[in-house]
Amino acid sequence: MKVLIASDAYYPMVAGSSYFVQRFADTLAGAGHEVAVVAAGQGLRAAQSYRGRVRVFWTPGVPIFFVPGFYLSLPFLINPSISRAIEEFKPDVVHIQMHFFIARRTLKVALRRGIPVVATNHFMPDNLTHYLFLPAGVTRFIDKLMWWDAARIFRKAHGLSAPTRTAVSLMQPQLNQEMLAISNGIDLKRFNPQNDPAPARTKYNLPQKPLLLYVGRLDKEKQVDSVLRAFARARAACDFHFVAAGQGVEKNKLEKLAAKLGISEHVTFTGFVPDELLPSLYAAVDAFVIAGIAELQCIVAMEAMATGLPIIGARAVALPELVHDGENGYLFEPGDEQELSHKMAHLMSDGVLRKKMGQRSLEIIAGHDINTTLEQFEELYRAALRDSPVSLKEKPALTAV
Repeated sequence: MKVLIASDAYYPMVAGSSYFVQRFADTLAGAGHEVAVVAAGQGLRAAQSYRGRVRVFWTPGVPIFFVPGFYLSLPFLINPSISRAIEEFKPDVVHIQMHFFIARRTLKVALRRGIPVVATNHFMPDNLTHYLFLPAGVTRFIDKLMWWDAARIFRKAHGLSAPTRTAVSLMQPQLNQEMLAISNGIDLKRFNPQNDPAPARTKYNLPQKPLLLYVGRLDKEKQVDSVLRAFARARAACDFHFVAAGQGVEKNKLEKLAAKLGISEHVTFTGFVPDELLPSLYAAVDAFVIAGIAELQCIVAMEAMATGLPIIGARAVALPELVHDGENGYLFEPGDEQELSHKMAHLMSDGVLRKKMGQRSLEIIAGHDINTTLEQFEELYRAALRDSPVSLKEKPALTAV
């Protein structure tokens, strides 16, 4: 099968959706499919290249000044690139990710040429509106408008999915067809408890004490500032170290906050971690924390679970589908730094509890194997080619575990 994936976010952009697209494209290609991606480039000229077995059509892109490392393809620049990608690659099916400029234009061209389209949503309005610093009422209006626009585009596709049941519930009421919950999936061979921690420990000079890890963008909606304040409190009860892996617009503020709290020597800011070093970093630590309030699934939490780590997560959006409170970690109310601090101290002071919860993480994440995700999307593609809907009632395997 020839699959063209259209995504406004793709390597080397650092975001959960871009990581999903690049890894899923590699998985599809590894399963014998011909795969191409059309994505935003980092310059004003269209280009083509290969990432492994995946052919990439780069549209002209311009930097987003308030989100470092992200590029945006403007509508009036991308049309020739998208038409060329479809003409040259001749896909059997198109798979759009989210609903922005590249995805919606690709959908329009594909439908005009009779090519079936599958759509997956990774979008939450909070990922954008937190940069605007607008009054709460205005932000709520923009959120509703963004959901309406996303649903308007998605209604045109032959098959719809989102990575969790929670993500489906956010958009389903505005759709006229069923949306399936299909996990982003995780490569359980690549992320596992047997990975070697030494490369990461050496590179980042990690201390020999319990380590709590965060991986992701250092941006406002990730609430890493709350994690730092809770960590400062928790250290009064337990001696452990915090590792913040990633980059983002809040990095300098967070480093200054750590200094103000007097915890700089107990916090490691790694900066960007290369993809090949991530498995070692997870293996080097003892637990994982995610305080984000706009997670439709959370790939980094899945990577940590696959490495056998317990998770402390915010009780927000879809994180409770991964973090089963009291089983493989703890949930806390977003913004409640005292509760977060208490649960940090409790978990980081008890190695036996961490091991028990980490084992439960392995059991839960087993239902999110990337090969299962591959099979589910292959079935969705075949249904789109037949122009026949796939029903959750008829195909329960397509719901996320």
